[in-house]
Amino acid sequence: MIAFSQSAQAPLSAGPTSAARRWNAVVLGGGDPGDPFAAAHGAAVKPLIAIHGQPMALYVLKTLRACPDIGRVAYVGPVPPGGEALVDVRVTDHGTLIGNLEVGVAALGLMQQPEQRVLVITADIPMLTAAQLSDVLRAAPDAGLIYPVVRREDCERTYPGVKRTYARLKDGTFTGGNLFLLDAALVPRFLPRLKAVLAARKQPLKLASLIGVGVLLRLLTGQLSIQQLQERVSSILGVSARALVTPHAAVGTDIDKPGDLELAERSLAQP
Repeated sequence: MIAFSQSAQAPLSAGPTSAARRWNAVVLGGGDPGDPFAAAHGAAVKPLIAIHGQPMALYVLKTLRACPDIGRVAYVGPVPPGGEALVDVRVTDHGTLIGNLEVGVAALGLMQQPEQRVLVITADIPMLTAAQLSDVLRAAPDAGLIYPVVRREDCERTYPGVKRTYARLKDGTFTGGNLFLLDAALVPRFLPRLKAVLAARKQPLKLASLIGVGVLLRLLTGQLSIQQLQERVSSILGVSARALVTPHAAVGTDIDKPGDLELAERSLAQP
């Protein structure tokens, strides 16, 4: 889990540094070829499932290109029909989120360049708008790794009845976003540690040894504060990790089951 911070509980606004920054983007558009959800809709992988006649990944690519804060775009996985002209670099799916993150950032040639910021975004959040994305990018704090999160009440107000996975902290209840921001030069530093945490996520004893028993227990019982979690995750990964609280529910609403697809079809229907 990435750290939480209270940096943007108010409406998002741009500071002079963030407003001037352009972000390169890595779009994670791969998936399990045997995914029954994709197969049920005649798609090779989930991001290619059609919504009103176009793949959901194409909505994401159009959002990126409509956002003035985005520079070059690398796409990992099969590029959706109609999206070829919207992609600068095409990358073969390597099968895992971490592997695809690594090859996507490397394909942009940014790991050896200091101060190069990268947006990593999944291709299954078609309801995100360019204005919402710009808000998130311009509100980003100065940190090596930034993870946008959404309060439960914002998700349920925007999409009544939506089903998400939430984490309860002392400061509120949040769902994780489907994008994150990072300093490309720091990827080689924190990636091995992140791999270790993800590998241990289903092994409680090993996970406790990495995170700390006390921290893990407070997290599981909702007694951990944002500040405590932020400090611990930064320590584990060896980089400054922050979370950005955004009111934009689309950031935390990916399409991975029939009910989500129905929600997207309603939300994206032409007026």
